[in-house]
Amino acid sequence: MVAAPHEKWGEVPWAFVLAKPGAALSEEQLLQHCGERLAKYKIPKRFVFGALERTATGKVQKYKLRQIATEAVMREQAKSDAA
Repeated sequence: MVAAPHEKWGEVPWAFVLAKPGAALSEEQLLQHCGERLAKYKIPKRFVFGALERTATGKVQKYKLRQIATEAVMREQAKSDAA
């Protein structure tokens, strides 16, 4: 989980997900799971599936995940501004 910039709220949660090999996992399943267990404002606004970059010691590089989220938001804003 990382904070991604948001125009209205300042920041919103995004979840980066790496499923176990052979596991089928969808955004709808994750939304349902989180909706049953978390307060509405804590539910991730976006789920990003894929490999997580790690350090040599195996820790997830959260600053890189934040960078990915920020770049995605900026691209979306540029598209909406151009339209």
